[in-house]
Amino acid sequence: MKVVKFLYVLLGAALLIGVVLQTDLGEVSNYLRQIGGGAGAILVIYLVYFSIDSLTWLIALQPAPLNVTWFQRLWKVRLVGEAFNAVIPAGGMGGEPVKAVLLKKHYGIDYRAAIASVILAKTVNMGALIVFLGIGFFLMLNSPQLPDTYKTVAGLGLGGVCLGTFSFFTVQRLKLSSRVGKFVSRREFAAWLADVLHHVEAVEDRFVAFYTRNRARLASAAALALLNWIIGAVEIYATLWFLGHPVSIWDAWMIEAAAQMVRAATFFIPSSLGAQEGAFLFMVSALTGSPPLGIAVAVIRRFRELVWIGSGFLMGTVYSRTPNGARAAVAQEEKDS
Repeated sequence: MKVVKFLYVLLGAALLIGVVLQTDLGEVSNYLRQIGGGAGAILVIYLVYFSIDSLTWLIALQPAPLNVTWFQRLWKVRLVGEAFNAVIPAGGMGGEPVKAVLLKKHYGIDYRAAIASVILAKTVNMGALIVFLGIGFFLMLNSPQLPDTYKTVAGLGLGGVCLGTFSFFTVQRLKLSSRVGKFVSRREFAAWLADVLHHVEAVEDRFVAFYTRNRARLASAAALALLNWIIGAVEIYATLWFLGHPVSIWDAWMIEAAAQMVRAATFFIPSSLGAQEGAFLFMVSALTGSPPLGIAVAVIRRFRELVWIGSGFLMGTVYSRTPNGARAAVAQEEKDS
């Protein structure tokens, strides 16, 4: 497994080197000098994005009340989990167990509720991403600046995301995990599964309840998730504006949509290293005629990611030094309130 992960990183590094070799680094540097205080503004935009995403998760965490206290708790937990998501090649799911453990250890949320909430939040985000990508694909089809090859690849990427999301949702909604588990557990070699299936069923019951009996929460979470993807396009718009080469919000939408498609397709590479840079290079180059500008956008995006990854691991250190008695303090705090 370690060898495979190393090969993924090596592949990402090779892609990154290939992208860099196609650009004039001097021009990239000239663009980056123009960013100035814009770097701080971009971090603020992502702060809004991150906060909305945390609120989406809170809506999916049904045992927790919708208040500021729990929003702050989930914000911090999500900061840690997303740092692991960024560095573990697991399709953005590598940090989800970390979130569940932190919720259990520090805030008394049982594992079944925690696991259900992170999966529900991920599913809602993926569903909203389909809408965002669908609009982006429509814009690409009507853009004379993009070659047909880009449009074909984008269509295939959108189809793949739709298929993956539909499959992910269907497994939850139809409780396929426990159904398959029951079937397999009848075999002697897998009889042990019968002892854990009730845990799986408890999580699945939460999925079904959220999708069928909590429609208001589901609709609110989906609307916030779509807003978040749009904020991602706003981040691209602001980045290009600060780099001295403003584009329309629709061009920014197409660039962000392409980047997200590539990230989804290269989930096995940590942080889509190299692949994300390639997406920015090709899309920004096609829409503006400047390949170095695409790399400059990619550098700014990586800068923002590194700041948040570093913040996440720093917060993780804080949690690791927090005594296990923190959960009791939380319970007492809620009792007093």
